[in-house]
Amino acid sequence: MNLQGTLELNVKTAAKSLFEADLPSVEFQATRKEFAGDITVVVFPMLRVIKGNPVVIGEQIGQYLVDNVSLVKAFNVVKGFLNIEIEDANYLEFFNSIKDNSSYGISEVKDDKAVMVEYSSPNTNKPLHLGHVRNVLLGYSVAEILKASGKKVYKTQIINDRGIHICKSMLAWERFGNGETPESTGLKGDKLVGNYYVAFDKAYKEEIKTLISDGQSEDEAKKNAPILLEAQEMLRKWEAGDEEVVALWKKMNQWVYDGFEVTYKNIGVDFDEYYYESQTYLLGKEFISEGLKTGVFEKDADGSVWCDLTEDGLDRKIVLRADGTAVYMTQDIGTAIQRIKDYPDVGGMVYTVGNEQDYHFKVLFLILKKLGFDWAKSLYHLSYGMVDLPGGKMKSREGTVVDADDLIQEMANTAEEISKELGKLDDYSEDEKKSLYKTIGLGALKYYILKVDPKKRILFDPKESIDFQGNTGPFIQYTYARIQSILRKSKSEDFVASEITLHEKEKQLLKQLEQFPIVINNAAEQHSPALIANYTYDLVKDFNSFYQNVSILGADSDNEKSFRVALSKKVGETIKNAFSVLGIDVPNRM
Repeated sequence: MNLQGTLELNVKTAAKSLFEADLPSVEFQATRKEFAGDITVVVFPMLRVIKGNPVVIGEQIGQYLVDNVSLVKAFNVVKGFLNIEIEDANYLEFFNSIKDNSSYGISEVKDDKAVMVEYSSPNTNKPLHLGHVRNVLLGYSVAEILKASGKKVYKTQIINDRGIHICKSMLAWERFGNGETPESTGLKGDKLVGNYYVAFDKAYKEEIKTLISDGQSEDEAKKNAPILLEAQEMLRKWEAGDEEVVALWKKMNQWVYDGFEVTYKNIGVDFDEYYYESQTYLLGKEFISEGLKTGVFEKDADGSVWCDLTEDGLDRKIVLRADGTAVYMTQDIGTAIQRIKDYPDVGGMVYTVGNEQDYHFKVLFLILKKLGFDWAKSLYHLSYGMVDLPGGKMKSREGTVVDADDLIQEMANTAEEISKELGKLDDYSEDEKKSLYKTIGLGALKYYILKVDPKKRILFDPKESIDFQGNTGPFIQYTYARIQSILRKSKSEDFVASEITLHEKEKQLLKQLEQFPIVINNAAEQHSPALIANYTYDLVKDFNSFYQNVSILGADSDNEKSFRVALSKKVGETIKNAFSVLGIDVPNRM
């Protein structure tokens, strides 16, 4: 049991013994720097079950702990806050308990039920862009955090590979492509197809102008533009299984899939399973029939089918059109059920989708519950805010998005510029430098995005993210590299601490290290990589304060030196483990 757990148990025992009160929980917080103490118990919430003066209550509980709990050295009470000082031996015992640095804080699978995490889910008419990057980084990291907390995890995506937007790219390529391919142009397939999506929009706007000049209203022109009507006809042919259209669709989609895989590899994410909308868009209709029988759904006079959620504070939601065709909700119902069929051990799912879809997922989860699926209670929408740039909002149709591949390269280039200014890589080969620039650039990008609470909107500034000072990825990577330098110089082996008087900076580091498994579990429960990112920053700040105030390699005794080197090693491993669940690499040298 960790320190906080042990203290909670003993505070509850004290409350029972002293006041015959059963505390439902004990609230802890870090002790403020101006007071003596290592951890603080907040007394005020206890007043719900213990009547009296909070200062007196705190003093009585504090004295009980000193008299009965060996790890408690002293206490003081400030208003309603009980500040507790912990014996050094407790921290040394914790230090010695970390047997395997490489896996500290990372749990083995301990849950029979798996979690499926969906992320990315792009359209096949354009390359991945900055908006996708936040989605991918969040989904991948949450999957890794859930795994680290002891869950079995499947990573998946549903690729939106059908619809009018796909036909727009296909039609533009037919009209303007002259048979060019990724091989003939040297372009990644997703970029090539994306260019034709932009080309369609350009031609469409020209036709609208012409129709308006011929006397049509803007709304009429938008509906009657010949290129749009032709794209709609192409979609009808695809749905009817026209051989030529389907062959073109398969060819161009494959170009995009291949391009996506390159981007995923570059950004360092992976998937266990792929679903395709072209294969799932008809799923769900059978469950609409079942829901009609059980009263979950109702049919209107025109034949359309609805789910009335007004009693649940929502509205009526259509699940089948009057002509019998499915809507997105129908498809999502069917896809969720299909995933459970494919992976029977899945007990819950996480959907990484932007916050503009908040309402959609409220409705989806509620309908699945009403249909009687027990696992629907364990569905979670990982809702996130958009990513803005200093220059404003991105627009795919106009080609003003920040391409993910270009962004990754820009981050590496920026890392190169800054690293050259610092001038610390003179003994690196060109290949080593190139690899390091990518590690720093990607680390900066990922950390900048993941340190922010998912629900908040982000204004992304590439140069600000690659600052070697402050709450940034490179600052943390640099500290890790500094620790590796200490380890190389010390040539130390594993060390068991005993009979050491801890410096306050050493004690603070050990307190932070002890929190890591708790932070992992909290981040898993809250689906928030930001908790891991900001914990790591706090740990690194504490290490740098320790490094500046306590001599490591020049310690007064060999025992002290060995302890401080071993402590540094454990901090380095924790940084590495924390960054690994964020999908960020750490370099041994910088």
